[in-house]
Amino acid sequence: MEEKSQSLENKSKSKKTILSELELDDEPFTEEDLQAIEAAFEAATSSSLPKKRRPSPYDDSDGDDKTQQHHCRIARRRLPSSVLALQHPNAFSLSPCRQANIRMRYPVMKFGGQITYSRTAVQVEKAAMEVLKIIEAKEKQAGQTAVGFDIEWRPTFQRGVPPRKAAVMQICVDTSCCHVMHIVHSGIPQSLQLLLEDASILKVGLGIAGDSVKVFKDYNVSTKAVEDLKYLAKRKLGGGLQNWGLASLTEKLICKQLLKPNKIRLGNWEAKFLSKEQLEYAAIDAFTSWHLYESLPNAEKVTPDNQSEELQAVSS
Repeated sequence: MEEKSQSLENKSKSKKTILSELELDDEPFTEEDLQAIEAAFEAATSSSLPKKRRPSPYDDSDGDDKTQQHHCRIARRRLPSSVLALQHPNAFSLSPCRQANIRMRYPVMKFGGQITYSRTAVQVEKAAMEVLKIIEAKEKQAGQTAVGFDIEWRPTFQRGVPPRKAAVMQICVDTSCCHVMHIVHSGIPQSLQLLLEDASILKVGLGIAGDSVKVFKDYNVSTKAVEDLKYLAKRKLGGGLQNWGLASLTEKLICKQLLKPNKIRLGNWEAKFLSKEQLEYAAIDAFTSWHLYESLPNAEKVTPDNQSEELQAVSS
């Protein structure tokens, strides 16, 4: 009894000491604060005091013990899974972009340069000539130059109906400018055809092999020296050839979110004029392809002499 009285006295003194320290705060204690303090003292003194079971609403002198134990287990509160996860020793050992079961919200991929829109044959011819001049200047400084490449077309949403012609072609050379060409109205003029068929100009994109085939079927123009980013990612990241999308590969390589709203992606790319949202969507896609290619400097990049068999078949 003396030991028990001494423990209770020590508990009371410690409680008063901590409460006096906490009273330095101007705000009064809430009921939750008081309960938390009480729980802390109960835990701290549990080893010195006899354990006492709290009365349960299910206590019944006539009920059997197994039923009471079952109800007590149900009534016991559990910590949220988010708190339990933090108790894991490797809870914060994240990879550069994500941990296995945690999906983070990455910054949105944007293009901060100029978007040049051309829709007539004259405008597209001029735009293609500008791209060729930029590429020529870059090649003098750094050799072969890559451009981000992509196309868009209007979906049909009907079975058995053949896909419509490629309506938009976007080409991005660097961070400063991206050209969006409305080729469904302009066709492919001479300078643009020269750019596409030039094997010294590398065109990069995701699924670019299929895009090249479509351009050939729709406009009878070959797109040469193409590099599909999924093959480049395989050589860089290792493993099997995964079915990457441009958005998923962007998250994997540079930890950014590439927005693909269906309202724009599946919209009318044959409209008389493209909207601001369509222009931004198209430019960001081409810029992202270029940027991802530049983000893989250590991978073996394609040249006109070492293109994969799949891409040579498309380009020939």
